[in-house]
Amino acid sequence: MPFPFLSPSQSLWLLRATVALLIMAHAVMRIINGTVPSFGSFLESQGLPNGQLWVWAITATELVAGALLLAGRYVRWAAAALFFILAVGIVLIHRHLGWWVGEHGTGGSEYTVALMAMLVAAAATDRGSASRP
Repeated sequence: MPFPFLSPSQSLWLLRATVALLIMAHAVMRIINGTVPSFGSFLESQGLPNGQLWVWAITATELVAGALLLAGRYVRWAAAALFFILAVGIVLIHRHLGWWVGEHGTGGSEYTVALMAMLVAAAATDRGSASRP
């Protein structure tokens, strides 16, 4: 079999698993590094009350929705929840840092937009798991 050595369905699974693991790793690092309080303070500075509660809700959503994506269950709902979190992240954080993430900038929207596109692709190619119990 020629490159990419995967069938279309295997490629879609790889895409879904990759985006899930990237987002879940982000949540896990927030816990491991103990940045929940500082992120909560940042959210409060942006006008959201109970910042730490919001951060824990975001973190839990990232972990649960990521696990659902990995399991191929409720993919559309999980992708929609994560898409919303990422979109709000662009509005609150990344847009102020420009477009580029690496070499040409720091912390911009570029990477987040790529994750959002991956979530849209995962949701669009879901075969109905959103309606299965």
